[in-house]
Amino acid sequence: MPLNRPHKPEELYAQVLENISDGVIALDMEGRISLINPAAQTMTGISERQGLGRFFAHLFQGQKALTQLVERCLRQGRTLSDHDDIVLTPASSPALPISATVSPNYSDSGELQGGILILRDQSKSRELEEAMRQADRLSMMSTLAAGLAHEIKNPLGGIKGAAQLLGRELPTDSHLAEYIEVMIKEVERVNGIIEELMDLSRPRCARMGEVHLAEILQEIVLFQRESAPPKQIDFHMLLDPSIPPIRGDQSLITRLLLNLIKNGIEAIEDRGELTISTKVDSELHLNRPGQRPVPFIQISIRDSGRGISRETLTNIFTPFYTTKIRGTGLGLALCQKIVGEHQGFIKVESTPGEGTCFTISLPFIRTEQGHQPHCSEPA
Repeated sequence: MPLNRPHKPEELYAQVLENISDGVIALDMEGRISLINPAAQTMTGISERQGLGRFFAHLFQGQKALTQLVERCLRQGRTLSDHDDIVLTPASSPALPISATVSPNYSDSGELQGGILILRDQSKSRELEEAMRQADRLSMMSTLAAGLAHEIKNPLGGIKGAAQLLGRELPTDSHLAEYIEVMIKEVERVNGIIEELMDLSRPRCARMGEVHLAEILQEIVLFQRESAPPKQIDFHMLLDPSIPPIRGDQSLITRLLLNLIKNGIEAIEDRGELTISTKVDSELHLNRPGQRPVPFIQISIRDSGRGISRETLTNIFTPFYTTKIRGTGLGLALCQKIVGEHQGFIKVESTPGEGTCFTISLPFIRTEQGHQPHCSEPA
């Protein structure tokens, strides 16, 4: 079968510009846009019709770092880059962190004719960097929690035992009996927190096998529908039926999804919506030595509840940080630990008054592609 290739180099160049994922904007010496490829149009929110022939500085008035980068390149005739400080704010899209490189465009005779601006989407990289920082913080907290849990657990046992013995010595009609019951109940509550701490800190041998995400989600929602009253919650399931079973620990992933769905239900006060969706994210891949890269499965849990403030979002995965009256602040830290054990990552987006969305990304590894991980303690 003959290959369908452009016959002329300029046709090939045009095809590359049309399909490349990086944004490309060509400028003349006066700073007018002479070319803007589809990726650049998507990133900036500026169409070809809106951009061609217009001054770059006018279209990007609010992007001081970007316009200065372009002006310096046109003035000095050298390549300049900024990989840290530029965030595009298209009118109808979320803010987009980018890296920008501007290179001079010289003619065959060596005359400077303008510049070429390359824009690269950094949002996925920023998400991965944040996931790594969160994992590092959790690792340090887990080490601290392990020592703390062992130091507290033994005295707790002594307090409970002493309270039980004291209760046996009291007359059955003593008014002090109820205080003994409160002591034992509170000791058990603190012991439950310690157990959660130890879950967070102790190594665990994940029992890897086939995990049917759709089945787990449907079962969780089935039971949560019954427990949600008196709240009026509409559950929306947007599950990709083509996703086959993936490799993971069924028990841990069930615990992860149940915790996030229950959080979403709790965030809705009287009535609202909870939307659960799955899809294959082909833009991001997990690279493993000697094996083909695999994409990620995205599981999104979006509620229409009260939302989360910016300050709370910054600390939301920190152990013991909670806004709940009776919460321990360990649930989301455990969720992050489970995701990390599956080589994935978790992110959260929220707008106060509009709702919250947790997105879990797990590598799309089939059972036959994986191997049983090394366990640091017996199962």
